[in-house]
This record gives sequence, structure tokens and C-alpha cells, in this order.
Amino acid sequence: MKKNPIISILTASVLIVLACQSPLTTATATLTPATSTASATQTETPAPTLTASATLAPIIKRVLIVSFDGLRPDAIAAAPMPSLEQLMQGGAYSLRAQTTYPSLTLPAHTSMLTGECPYKHKVTWNDYIPENGIALGTDLFDLAYAAGLRTVMIVGKLKLAEVITAPESLSLFEFHPEGESVIAARAADEMRNGFGVMFVHFPTPDLQGHEFGWMSEEQFASLREADGALGVLLAGLNLNGLRETTLVIVTADHGGHDTTHGTDSLEDMTIPWVISGPGVISQELSIPIHTMDTAATAAFMLNLVRPAEWDGLPVLQAFGLPSPVRGPLVCR
Repeated sequence: MKKNPIISILTASVLIVLACQSPLTTATATLTPATSTASATQTETPAPTLTASATLAPIIKRVLIVSFDGLRPDAIAAAPMPSLEQLMQGGAYSLRAQTTYPSLTLPAHTSMLTGECPYKHKVTWNDYIPENGIALGTDLFDLAYAAGLRTVMIVGKLKLAEVITAPESLSLFEFHPEGESVIAARAADEMRNGFGVMFVHFPTPDLQGHEFGWMSEEQFASLREADGALGVLLAGLNLNGLRETTLVIVTADHGGHDTTHGTDSLEDMTIPWVISGPGVISQELSIPIHTMDTAATAAFMLNLVRPAEWDGLPVLQAFGLPSPVRGPLVCR
């Protein structure tokens, strides 16, 4: 399938804003969602049609999605995480994005990459149970692989294997229990072979949270290590000449409190969402963002057709455009 040269739809006025934008000061997170999530129903307006008057910005050729397992937004500054903070300052971000309920690793990551709530993709378990099969529906990797893009998934938890997408939709899948340094080194090395969609998962912050507690010094240490691994990924993009045409999305599957997660508390449900790359305007995003929007944004920016059943919507505000309107949503 031939890709159209995309996108990034920036009018002349948006380009002027981008040129004049001053650096952001990293915000201190408050665990408050952008809107109430009291309703379990969703109302959405389709993504706007691109017009011929739009100014073509640098082409996005690939998307790198990085998930820090168990990262609460307020831990970014507390740890601290300088690589991620620098990415926030140069890109767009929300410290009030919301994950799915229950706020668990496997259902949440599945929603992140399928664009669907759990009641649609049906992944409601949180253990390695291969006999349960693969998520229902069409996911981001299905779309990208069918379009001729190279798809890569490198993770630190085995339970992410053969659940989110079918093996035939992945050009490469690797599981590395050794930790963030090994995961990042393999991902950065794999960039030499090119990719259309790459998903990288850092597991240790969640593991340390369960053992020592969320917002503990031990978890902060693991977040600093994972932040260093993020730096390795960004350096890999630079080394291979890919940074200028790569959209980077950094997020998390859930937060946590005490030594657990899975509830509908703000500590568990609130996640960071950071986007950086061609055409992204430096700003703190004001619209409600849900984890399913990760897949929708990646698909839209790669000129892939968003399946009608997806709950996720592209976060066009990051590019200075009106975003599709969505009503209150609890994703279960």
C-alpha cells in the first residue's frame, strides 16, 4: 500500500506560533482528569478532513511509542526524569491523561495499542494466559503491517506476548526480562533496520512500586534508570538519522498507590502523555486524553485509516489543530 506524503497539517499561522514558541517550564503534576469521567458512554466527532489549504510540514515516516509501566505523572519531577522532562519541554504533553478501568497492565496496554476499550477488545485478564488468545479487533500493528510498514515490539513482561496483536502483524517481537538497559540497547540497535511502528516497554518502575511502594525512593531510582534508557532510544534515533521524521509518544499503562494499582482512584488512573516530533507545537495539552488516543494519533499521523470501532481519537491539538470532540468516557 502506497503511503501519501502526510500530513502534519500546519497552517501558516501555526508555523509562526511554532517558530516563536518559548520553552515550557516542566509542570508539577496534579492528579486531576481534564474532565469528569462520570459517564460510561462516549460521544465523538470524526477527525476533521484535511484541506488543500493546509501547509505541509515535515513528513512523519515512523512512530516510536514508549511505555513506562506504572509511571504516575507526579513522579516525573519527583524522581526526577530529565530525558522525559526535556521531551516535554520541546513537545506537547498532558499530566492528566486517563487509562482504562481496571487500571491493570495488560488491559491498559491492549487499549493503548488497539485504540479500543476493554469491553471491545476483551482482554480483561492481567496474567500470562496464552490460551486466552489475542485481543479482538484491528490494532495499530495490524494497520501498519498491512500498509507495508515494519512493526517492532520489545517488552520487559512476557504477558505482553501474543495478546495485543497477532504474531503475523509483527516484523519483530522480543521479550527481555533483564531490564531497561538491555531493552533500550536492543531497540536502539534495531533502529538500524528501520521501522514504521516501534513499541518499547520499560517494566521495572511497576515492579519496584509493587515491592517498595509507589513514589518510594526505590521506585524513583528505577524511574531514573528507565529515563536513562529513554535517552538511549532518542540517541538511537539521532545516530540513525531518524529523529527529524519520527513521532515519539511516551506514556504509561497506569499509575499506582501504596504497593498496588487497579482501582479507579486518580493515583491509579492518571497517566502522562507526551508527544514530540515533526509539527508538534510546544504546549501543555488542555483536552481530555485517554490511552486509546495513542493508537489513534499514531495511525492518523502515519496516514492509516482509523477503524470506525476505535474509541481513541487523534490528539490534533498537539499540532495546533482542533481536536475531535469526545464526551465523558469511562473505558472499561
